Amino acid sequence: MDAADFKEILSTVRSFVRDDVVPREDEIEATDAIPEDIRRKAVDMGLFGYTLPEEHGGLGAGLYEDVQLAFEFGYTTPAFRSMFGTNNGIAGKVLVNAGTEEQQKHWLPRLASGAVASFALTEAEAGSDPSGLTTRARRDGEDYVISGAKRFITNAPIADLFVVFARTGEENHGTKGISVFLVEADRPGVTVGPKDKKTGQAGAWTAEVFFDEVRVPFSALVGGEEGAGFGAAMKSLIRGRVHIAAMCVGMAQRILDESVAYAASNKQGGRPIGEFQLVQAMLAEIQTGVYAGRAMVLEAARAYDSGEDRRIGPSAAKLFCSEMVGRAADLGVQIHGGMGYMRGVAVERCFRDARLFRIYEGTSEIQKLILGKALLKDVK
Repeated sequence: MDAADFKEILSTVRSFVRDDVVPREDEIEATDAIPEDIRRKAVDMGLFGYTLPEEHGGLGAGLYEDVQLAFEFGYTTPAFRSMFGTNNGIAGKVLVNAGTEEQQKHWLPRLASGAVASFALTEAEAGSDPSGLTTRARRDGEDYVISGAKRFITNAPIADLFVVFARTGEENHGTKGISVFLVEADRPGVTVGPKDKKTGQAGAWTAEVFFDEVRVPFSALVGGEEGAGFGAAMKSLIRGRVHIAAMCVGMAQRILDESVAYAASNKQGGRPIGEFQLVQAMLAEIQTGVYAGRAMVLEAARAYDSGEDRRIGPSAAKLFCSEMVGRAADLGVQIHGGMGYMRGVAVERCFRDARLFRIYEGTSEIQKLILGKALLKDVK
């Protein structure tokens, strides 16, 4: 993307988030939904396809540009980014990286213009490690018939397309023989369960999805190749980890700004609490985490885009930043004291919202395993 064009886009997104979305966070929290006017403006700005190729209607942002936008998305409720996050990330990138030309031409322009894709990988016994996946797709003439159940699927209640991972090989366990299919949400046999009731991230909808003998044509097989699903999933997830790390940095920045403002204005004993050294120490700790996280994310994104590192950087950034924002949220509540435990206060919402970042797109424990194995492999 042209640098001048991106600078203008970044400025526009920053203003949109802070002027339009932030003032309506309480409404989003109370209604568990993104207002339609905000959704429509996000579509008009190109946010539903900002990382998708320009030839298919997207803006063509690379990961280095993506994370700078994610710093801004993270400044407000995660539900805002969630409504278009899967299009630009784990679901849309499966199409970009592995889809046939026909699949890309059919779906990518639709996603860029506001249709919603969901990434249907997670199951009851297959989360960060997909080896326990049990959903199956059996060949029946020129079609496949898909049966199984997925859980915690982001945007499932509003999805137009499910990117579904299912076994086509003989293996019942492990990562071999997993394929990926494009399944329209209105296909007979597709059922979406009720919205999950979560601790935080109100307005970001997840639900179970059931596939009961869902028949799709051969053309729904991504890339036209069986057994390529695991590789496609991991390629999308690795990129997504850097994006999530950037979201964590954005949220930590919001926590810092809220905490500094509160410390400067709230008084105890006739003095602003910001004059107390232990409060200053907590602010300093949050600032240090934000500073380190931002630098780590930008370096991980640069190395990813160049092809220099697509193993260690993404996992390290996701691990550090997701743990960092949790600590920042805890400190933010502490700085606010009793007010920090009250609904309607930004740091209280962040405290609940931040917890999920350590779980999805690979838990902190999974990131540690990835990092340890990668480092040891390099010395063999």
